[in-house]
Amino acid sequence: MPAQKIDGVLIAKHIRQHVASQVEAITSSGRRAPGLAVVLVGSDAASHVYVNKKRKACEEVGFVSKSYDLPATTSQQSLLDIIDQLNLDDEIDGILVQLPLPAGLNKEQILERINPHKDVDGFHPYNIGRLAQRIPALRPCTPKGIMSLIESTKRPIKGLDAVIVGASNIVGRPMFMELLLAGCTVTSCHKFTQDLKSHVDRADLLVVAVGIPDFIPGEWIKPGSIVIDVGINRNQDGSLGGDVEYVGASQRAGWITPVPGGVGPMTVASLIENTLEAYVKYHSAT
Repeated sequence: MPAQKIDGVLIAKHIRQHVASQVEAITSSGRRAPGLAVVLVGSDAASHVYVNKKRKACEEVGFVSKSYDLPATTSQQSLLDIIDQLNLDDEIDGILVQLPLPAGLNKEQILERINPHKDVDGFHPYNIGRLAQRIPALRPCTPKGIMSLIESTKRPIKGLDAVIVGASNIVGRPMFMELLLAGCTVTSCHKFTQDLKSHVDRADLLVVAVGIPDFIPGEWIKPGSIVIDVGINRNQDGSLGGDVEYVGASQRAGWITPVPGGVGPMTVASLIENTLEAYVKYHSAT
């Protein structure tokens, strides 16, 4: 029996509608709307696409949106000055600096300069540390969105064998902590892992984020498992595909995310959720 498709587009739409209704209730009571500042440095084409999606989502839910489109020649100090200004701006609840940054800019210093209570990407060491200590605050967007996708299957995941392929700071490592917090037995696979197949074979829940087309063969998938494909790759014929060989995997898995239309929309939806959460938890008195 083919796997059930986990529709990230539909789930993300429901999240945005829920946030929009909450924003309407906030503004109807005479309070200011939540605000998100998006900082884009340089002319990376993919970054422009992602930023436009984030700005459009802001408008859709009724957020105040501030945009900073800066040239690739922007200095480290100029960018830090903008972040300092936004940290003090009472109308801004979330600050997002779009990655990757142009060569020559210190990403770590820039991300750590953001007030952790305005770090709606969830990358600040404070927020990562809170997640590691089982007291999450603002959670990294893609792993948070993945948890929403998993919850939509209605399959209890406590005690499941979860395997994550890929150990990036953006997805793999915080995903490990999310699944550990949810009660899974979690394995992290990376470039030094030996016998990857043996780990994937036993995964009740598989998350793959490596950026290599069809990296995981469909025949490796455990029957009935949940498969979350984070990768989005351009195939030779121009089509988009994921890190998991979809046709084969969808014949074995119980649930699977399509590419596109799975994880991608959830990252933006989680950013919107985080901005509202930052407003409610930390800034709504302003």
